[in-house]
Amino acid sequence: MSETRWLSPEERRAWLAVMAVTTRLPAQLDTAMQALAKITLFDYHVLAMLSEAQTDTLPMSRLAERTNSSLSRLSHVVKKLGERGWVQRSHDPQDARVTVVKLTPEGRTLIESIAPAHLEDVRAIFFDWLDERDVADLARVGRKIVAASDPEDWILQDEQPQA
Repeated sequence: MSETRWLSPEERRAWLAVMAVTTRLPAQLDTAMQALAKITLFDYHVLAMLSEAQTDTLPMSRLAERTNSSLSRLSHVVKKLGERGWVQRSHDPQDARVTVVKLTPEGRTLIESIAPAHLEDVRAIFFDWLDERDVADLARVGRKIVAASDPEDWILQDEQPQA
C-alpha cells in the first residue's frame, strides 16, 4: 500500500477555491436564471449549445458531450424543453438510429432574449473580478485539467462562438 500524498498548503488552498467556485457559481447562476426565465441553468446551457450549432441542431450524443451530461439526464430535459415548444427532437434524416435536437424559432427567441441578462450575471459574479491575465491563466489551466481527464473533449477543439 502506498503512502497518502497529502496536499501541500498551496494545493489545498487552490483545491478549496476550485470547490467553492464549482459549487457556488452554478448555484448563483441557477437562482438568477430561475428568476429571469423560470428555467434552470442547465436548461439554458442546453438551449445555448443548440443556438451555437450549425442549423441550430445537434445529435443527442453531441449535445450531451457539449453540456457534460448523461444521455438520460439530457433526454429528460429535452423532453421538458420540447413540451415548452423550445426544441424539437427527431430522427436524423441520414441515419434513423441517431436522434437530433433542433432549437425552434421560439427557443431561439427565448435564448436571444435572456442571453444578455445571463451574460451580465456571469460577468458580475465571475469575470468582473479578474484581469486579462487571470482570464488567460484560467483558460490555460482549465483546458490543461480537461485535457488530462479527456484529451478528446470538444472544449479543446477550435474555439466556439459565444452564447
